[in-house]
Amino acid sequence: MKTNVAVFFGGRSVEHEISVISAIQAINAFDSEKYNVIPVYITKQGKWVSGPELLNISNYRDMKALEQNVEEVYMRPLFGDYNLYKVNPGGNIFTKKNPVFSELHVAFPVLHGSHGEDGMFQGLLETIGIPFVGCDTLSSANGMDKITMKMILRESGIPVVDFEWFTDREWITRKEEIISAIEKNLGYPVIVKPANLGSSIGINKAADRTELISTVETASKFSSRLIVESMVCDMMEINCSVLGDADVHESSVCEEPIKKKDFLTYDEKYGSGSKSGMQASEKKIPADIPAETSEKIRKLAGDTFRVLSCNGVARIDFMIDRDSGEIYVNEINTIPGSLSFYLWEETGITFTQLIDKLISLALKRKRDIDRKTFSYDTNIFAMGAGLKGSIKNGLKGGSKSLR
Repeated sequence: MKTNVAVFFGGRSVEHEISVISAIQAINAFDSEKYNVIPVYITKQGKWVSGPELLNISNYRDMKALEQNVEEVYMRPLFGDYNLYKVNPGGNIFTKKNPVFSELHVAFPVLHGSHGEDGMFQGLLETIGIPFVGCDTLSSANGMDKITMKMILRESGIPVVDFEWFTDREWITRKEEIISAIEKNLGYPVIVKPANLGSSIGINKAADRTELISTVETASKFSSRLIVESMVCDMMEINCSVLGDADVHESSVCEEPIKKKDFLTYDEKYGSGSKSGMQASEKKIPADIPAETSEKIRKLAGDTFRVLSCNGVARIDFMIDRDSGEIYVNEINTIPGSLSFYLWEETGITFTQLIDKLISLALKRKRDIDRKTFSYDTNIFAMGAGLKGSIKNGLKGGSKSLR
């Protein structure tokens, strides 16, 4: 029997289009002898739809026409219900009266950025209990938020650049204090980033106070949490992918993205060449670095993956300071663009084999979780003696305490 895999993509994110590209690349790599793939596209408004029309990327040029030729679907937030249902406009979508669109065995999120890579979607899947590919809720959230990620890595002895962080509200109420801290602790130039976005969106360099104010205000349009980092001026960027789980994992060959500015921009990542996704950006694979440096980066990539309790495939981005030789972890992408398949092809794993490994990891984690204890069969409400104190404290009858 084939395994039914729902590939979720799109989403309410500024990285929406990149998610579509990555998902269609992944769907084309599935072994059709093993899997039935059900594409589930999440529109920018949050509607879930499915249908074969989603597999043709040219159909996304006319979203109105596309939505008229697909089926609106949903999943019930009920543990153990792995069905994808058709939306019945005449009924209640949270009942079983709606017809089943497809029975699912595994969920495969290919959602980049907010509301998809940050743990929100993973929380829904964990509530339902369905096996799913990639990081769980906690590791997704920690990996997505650059502030939390760098705090965890720094505490674990993994090198990151110095940084200051604050919220958009703090910027409004104590701007001068924040600027003074940045100038004292970091100096210029700095890099200003939204804390929870990828694809270089909202990221800018600031060489002085005027530029700092401008770049912070730009970044605050994308996120309420902001981070300012010391800038490595003579920098080489190196990326490395990791595949596995926190206990057993392997690192890919390294790549060197070719950038034309101080950091790799959105257009450089996705707008060059005839290919699509991160595969399209200019790069050297393997990176032109000494073997010793490559091994150190691959080790740090695995350590980062383990410390953040990741699962599936991730890409860790590094910075090498050419002046000092220091290596820093810049960020982790827990659902990397194009799933980093091009790095694994260079490592000796085809895209189809990568898909197989990711689904195997999802099923293994589900088996491990099912062996844990989450609740007890005992009903304390049936044990009168255990409720005496609660009744004395005002729960008798219940109505007053609930008002």
